[in-house]
Amino acid sequence: MSPSRAMLPEGVYTALITPFRHGALDRAAWDRLVIRQIEAGVAGIVPAGCTGEAAALNVEEREWMVRRCVELAAGRCCVLAGSGTNVTASTIEMTQLVKDWGADAAMLISPYYNKPQQHGLVAHYTAAARAVAIPQVIYNVPGRTAVNILPATAALIATEPNVAAIKEASGDLDQIAQMCSIPELQVFSGDDGLNMEILRLGAVGAVSVLSNLLPGTLVRMWNAWRLGDEAAADSLAAAVAPVVDACFRETNPVPTKELLAMMGFCTHETRLPLVPALSENRTWLQTFHETVLTPLLEGER
Repeated sequence: MSPSRAMLPEGVYTALITPFRHGALDRAAWDRLVIRQIEAGVAGIVPAGCTGEAAALNVEEREWMVRRCVELAAGRCCVLAGSGTNVTASTIEMTQLVKDWGADAAMLISPYYNKPQQHGLVAHYTAAARAVAIPQVIYNVPGRTAVNILPATAALIATEPNVAAIKEASGDLDQIAQMCSIPELQVFSGDDGLNMEILRLGAVGAVSVLSNLLPGTLVRMWNAWRLGDEAAADSLAAAVAPVVDACFRETNPVPTKELLAMMGFCTHETRLPLVPALSENRTWLQTFHETVLTPLLEGER
């Protein structure tokens, strides 16, 4: 990869939840969550991504979150701010804003609802890359957008020097292997259940939901992998596999917020159209927190 191209630090990036209290952004909880991630040694934090309920945030909330994350990080980790929308003009506007707010890089989800063609995706990402001089991560999550960014499409987008990476959450390992073969593109796992498989294909890290709960464990897994201790990395991945399943018992980030609330970091509030977990699932998560998650949290200290 050319050194003149935009590149991101390798490792674990936490797709951080957005804490709410009485319908408003809970700023004290945001500080607690961000500081915990930094102290755990993550490579990056993602404010205002899908896990952060970005579509339900207004511009003022986004600005405060990004600026505060940059302030708290103080260069100790990368701030990769969500800036994608389903319209190219507003994506460019938001990407310019996150740059102005101090973010190190921007993550652009593929346009949802519109269902652009593959050449439409090329046009969309090319326009954003040429408009805003900030490292950009394209985010492929067809389960949320109804459009899959194909490897040939990603290869064309990656010819833009400001396009640094792709967060791959398609769940298709054959496709992800092809993404990893694109020399201009860093690949990050976007699926906690497949982190090790995707690292083996050539990914340079993960953008994780799970690390909201267990950032230190995910960092240790990455460090073990980076240092060539595959057995240790696999052991840590196996230990947290039940937590991955718990995080997706209902729509992300609902279960993760429930568990963080049980841990005392924030409330379980979501913003409509998301709602808190069903009572039976909350009961299940409470038992899970007591019997499975709490012992794993001992390793975070």
